[in-house]
Amino acid sequence: MSAARRRAFVTSVGDLLASWNLPHATGRVYGLLLVTEEPASLDAIAAELELSKGAVSTAVRQLDSWGLVKVIPQPGSRRLLVEATGGIESLLEASHSRARALIAALRDGETLVDPGPAQDRLRDVIGLFAGYVDVGSQILNRHRR
Repeated sequence: MSAARRRAFVTSVGDLLASWNLPHATGRVYGLLLVTEEPASLDAIAAELELSKGAVSTAVRQLDSWGLVKVIPQPGSRRLLVEATGGIESLLEASHSRARALIAALRDGETLVDPGPAQDRLRDVIGLFAGYVDVGSQILNRHRR
């Protein structure tokens, strides 16, 4: 892959994940890790993306919380290596997990309100997120087959 195509890919993944409310730098780090053959150090990532090591560290923590990267400690060193753990499938699974947590919280909220407009709104939002999880799960199941 040429350097220009690599940069374009990394930028496009950054743009995509930014549209999902993740920082652009986080998306760029993920894009880079997806096309990097071996686990990379934070310093190497920072140098290639022209980001601060702090920005890369924050991005890696965010990606780790979504289950999108694996952080590999180096014995006898404070240095860490990072590698992507999966594609968009991992991101969707993490998103579904967060949506399920939101659904549970919203269901708790249903008990706080009397029947009426507020309860109707809560049920609509619950239905929206439940539908998102259901459809997404069907797509992931088809993809796995």
